Amino acid sequence: MPMTYAFWNNKGGTGKTSLCFQSMTFFAHQNPDMRVLAIDVCPQANLSELLFGGLTGKGSEVLLARQNEPTRRTIGGYFELRLPNAFSVPAIDPDVYISHPADYNSAIPDNLDLIAGDPILELQTNAVSTLANTQLPNTPTWLRVIDWIRDLVVTLGDRYDMIFVDANPSFSMYTQIALASADRFVLPVMADDSSRRAIQNAFSLVYGLKLPSEIYTQYAFATKLRAEGRELPKVHVIAKNRLTQYVVAASGYSAVLKTIDADVKTLMAGNPDMFSASEARDVMVEIRDFQTAGVVSFARGCPFYAQKPGRMEINGKRVGVKSEYLENCVKSVQALVDQL
Repeated sequence: MPMTYAFWNNKGGTGKTSLCFQSMTFFAHQNPDMRVLAIDVCPQANLSELLFGGLTGKGSEVLLARQNEPTRRTIGGYFELRLPNAFSVPAIDPDVYISHPADYNSAIPDNLDLIAGDPILELQTNAVSTLANTQLPNTPTWLRVIDWIRDLVVTLGDRYDMIFVDANPSFSMYTQIALASADRFVLPVMADDSSRRAIQNAFSLVYGLKLPSEIYTQYAFATKLRAEGRELPKVHVIAKNRLTQYVVAASGYSAVLKTIDADVKTLMAGNPDMFSASEARDVMVEIRDFQTAGVVSFARGCPFYAQKPGRMEINGKRVGVKSEYLENCVKSVQALVDQL
């Protein structure tokens, strides 16, 4: 089975998709002999649009064409296969759902494939939740549904060496299905107090830690998964995202950053089984603010390592990217990739 990393935070705006995009493309580029699969389990499908070419490469049009194929070439198309017989594994042809982004975007490594995101996930979520909570004798209905992506990965066998999953900033059923398929997850956080609270929220949702009442324990994701003898994904990286370009830890953020570090150390000390490492320094990564370099990169669907400094036209406007800022972006992403 390939190693599967999920990028997730239940708080939006933490740079989850941008870090997932940069990390997977860097990894694929630096490991050309390895096969990499991206699974976009987000109805916004921003990761898919980036991989297909971004704004300037008409990535949204490519994505729409994938959604309009006779069988949707998306994660939503795969879920459509599972809905009629939710509790048994049908015959799965994974190639029906897999795209090859390099066919549309020359900046993407040839060894990276994609199961695209799909807004239809929002329409499917009520049906998926209802199915998961159905009571049938001698049938673990919740587990059968929560394993939908895991079933797909099993079907792929040893075809891929690494899988990256971009999960929606929510804890809906499709997000739980995504996280249940992962071995490890990357948790991006911002250098602000709301992200500090988001770390605590994430651990409550995934691991059932410090729930407000015992009433919630029996329904918790962690409780259900452990009851089926399954392991939870381990926190592998906490990426402190969008720090200033000018200093390692901007003075305005330093107090919050120190508090986040202290919170993580406390979590690791009390719950070492939730992490893939034993020391906080081995899970914490600092990410510089991508600034204009990030705007250009994502408009073009271009990884930082393939981007050139200087002025270029984006959507009718001339935009400049400074060489030193671009170099900082590359170094930041590389620090994260080195942890994988």
